[in-house]
Amino acid sequence: MVPKTEYAPYFERYMQLTVLKDKTIIQSLESAQDEFESVLRNLPDNKHSYSYATGKWTLKELIQHIIDTERVFCYRALSFARNDQASLPGFDQDVFVDNAAANNRDYYDLLDEMKVLRKSSIQLFKSFSKEALLRIGVASDNKMSVRAIFIFWPSNTSYKYCKRTFYNE
Repeated sequence: MVPKTEYAPYFERYMQLTVLKDKTIIQSLESAQDEFESVLRNLPDNKHSYSYATGKWTLKELIQHIIDTERVFCYRALSFARNDQASLPGFDQDVFVDNAAANNRDYYDLLDEMKVLRKSSIQLFKSFSKEALLRIGVASDNKMSVRAIFIFWPSNTSYKYCKRTFYNE
């Protein structure tokens, strides 16, 4: 597993949700996407804009959040892998969600976008050398390695994460 020196303590919960076992990082990314698809593609229409409480994200907003966050973390991985020494800013997930208009989007378009994005993320990972995967950069004032990003990332689209976030479990 990845040493804790390669990621901020905040990401420990995501690392614990990611269990590679005998899987490669690519297989983990693919299986997380498959699980995400199998659960969300089959939900009834009345769940697409559902929120478990007033002021909480709808399912569409949660999916948009996952899409936005994957893009942000892919950019971080690319910057770190290319040895860019600039410290990258954080991002406010609530500001992103508030300004994405996810509830006005077609639910299945969001799922399609996530599917294409995940394929792109996998190609990005495949493009990195072993040396690049070990590079560490700074984002949100925290150090993180490229490989740590790709190891914890599948947990963000896992059923457990979605269930915990969406249903507050």
